[in-house]
Amino acid sequence: MSTILVLYYSRTGATEALARQVARGVEGVAGAMAMVRTVPPVSTVTEAAAPGIPETGPPYVTLEDLAGIDGLILGSPTRFGNMAAPMKHFLDSTGELWLSGALVGKPAGVFTSTGTMHGGQESTLLSMMIPLLHHGLLIVGVPYTETALSETRSGGTPYGASHVAGQPPSSALTEHERALARVLGERVAGIAIALRNARGR
Repeated sequence: MSTILVLYYSRTGATEALARQVARGVEGVAGAMAMVRTVPPVSTVTEAAAPGIPETGPPYVTLEDLAGIDGLILGSPTRFGNMAAPMKHFLDSTGELWLSGALVGKPAGVFTSTGTMHGGQESTLLSMMIPLLHHGLLIVGVPYTETALSETRSGGTPYGASHVAGQPPSSALTEHERALARVLGERVAGIAIALRNARGR
C-alpha cells in the first residue's frame, strides 16, 4: 500500500472538513491509504499549551510519520495570505528530513480554507508549496479538466483544494469544494502509486 499523509491544522473545523474529503479521495484509489494527522497549536508561553495527544480528532504528526510516506497533502487555514503559525512551526522542525532527502521525488498537494472569498486562498497555497519544494517534493495541483474547477462559485483553485467558510466560520463544504478536495487526494495517491511502481518497490 502507498501511504499518503494528509496533514492539516484547523481551529474552527473548516480545514478539517476539507482534510476528510482529501482523505476520502486518497482512499478511493486502489492501493492507497490515507494517514490523517494534525499539528498542535502554538502558544506564547514556554510550557506546553496542549496535551501530547489531542482530546479529539487525529493524532499529532511526528517526524517519523513523514519519513515513511509515499505522498503528502498539506492543509492550513489562511492567516493574512499565509499558512497558520502551527503548520509553519512544524515544517520548521523538518530539517533532518531535508538533510537526508527523505521526501525527494514524492508527490505533494495543498489545501486551505478562508473566511471570505478573497481571503488569500491562492497565496496561502503558494506559501505552503515553498517548503515542499525545498524538500524536493513534486507539486500536484488540480487541472481545469476537472469541470468543478470552472463551475465553482466558492472554493477551488488550480493550486489546490480550498473552501470559503464564511463569517462566522462554518465547516459546511459545497458540492464543488468536496469534489475538488477528493480529486486532489486521488491525484496525489495515483501519482504516488505510479512513481512507486516505476521504482519497483
